[in-house]
Amino acid sequence: MSASTSAILGLIFLGLANASVFLMFKLWGYPFDKETHKSEAPRSLMLLHRCLGYAYSILYIFMMWHMVPRLWNYQIELPPRTVAHLMLGITIGVLILVKVAILRFFRHFEEAMPYIGVSLLICTYLLIGLSVPFTFRETVLRSQTRAFSDEGIARTRKLIETAGLPADAPLDQLASKRKLREGQHVLQRKCVVCHDMRTILAKPRTPPDWVRLVNRMAIKPVIGEPIFEEEQWSVSTYLIAITPDIKTAVKQQRAEKMRTDEAKAAVEIAASIMEEEPATADNYNEVEAKELFEDKCSQCHSLGDVEDYPPRSKEETTEIISRMIEIGLYLEEPEIELITRYINDNYLEE
Repeated sequence: MSASTSAILGLIFLGLANASVFLMFKLWGYPFDKETHKSEAPRSLMLLHRCLGYAYSILYIFMMWHMVPRLWNYQIELPPRTVAHLMLGITIGVLILVKVAILRFFRHFEEAMPYIGVSLLICTYLLIGLSVPFTFRETVLRSQTRAFSDEGIARTRKLIETAGLPADAPLDQLASKRKLREGQHVLQRKCVVCHDMRTILAKPRTPPDWVRLVNRMAIKPVIGEPIFEEEQWSVSTYLIAITPDIKTAVKQQRAEKMRTDEAKAAVEIAASIMEEEPATADNYNEVEAKELFEDKCSQCHSLGDVEDYPPRSKEETTEIISRMIEIGLYLEEPEIELITRYINDNYLEE
């Protein structure tokens, strides 16, 4: 089952949950005879509620039937989002079993049904919220990938001619959107059994290097499904096709690292200048420094953190600002000097 199909079924699943719960609220507003366990609600609404419940349960079983086996073809240690998704799926299954048990065998617990229904609705929202948005985002990103454009496919077709694929490999078919999707699917389903995706796409490679790498990985002992020869061709072609995107990402990472290194060096320079010339406050505006400090530092944490854990020395102020830059805070050199001065003047422990 493809990711888009799974997302569509997930939205239908959520719609059934909403319809069933809100119809339940309406039905529980009718008089109910506790001795006979009969409601005066219209029979048509009761039947509709039952059909919604059956449809919800059947769709749940269908999705779990397709999704649970995929866990065996994933990494040994599942990522947190997958674990949360799995736990919510199991919780929904348990709640469905409890609900069926009450309806069939333990009618004296029937007053708990609204709570079970609301719990199912909450779990369904959480379950869909953990999967569907990411699926749609992946679809959008995939549509923006140059590999699937006509220009990208033409480029890939030319490159795989010298990639070292076997003579019987259908190059025209491999350089097509359908085969590139298949290669992407193999990468996401089989390659991640042994490797993290970030490791696989850490650096760009030449077409022959991708082919040799995939072949070398395919002949190793595996704990999941083997990668068959045609799948090796598909995933090699896909990796060749997305190499320009990998190069762009690597360049951006290098540029970000250079910017971070330059900013950290600027922190050291600003600290040394202020140490040597403490009187360079002619152009220092405390109001401006405070606004800058509150704007920049509040992006990641509460300003109360600085008050609760103030730096104990100017060196520690420099270290803190360097650490913030290292994890993503962007500051120009003048901003570094202003924030450093402001923290030392207002928070430094005497």
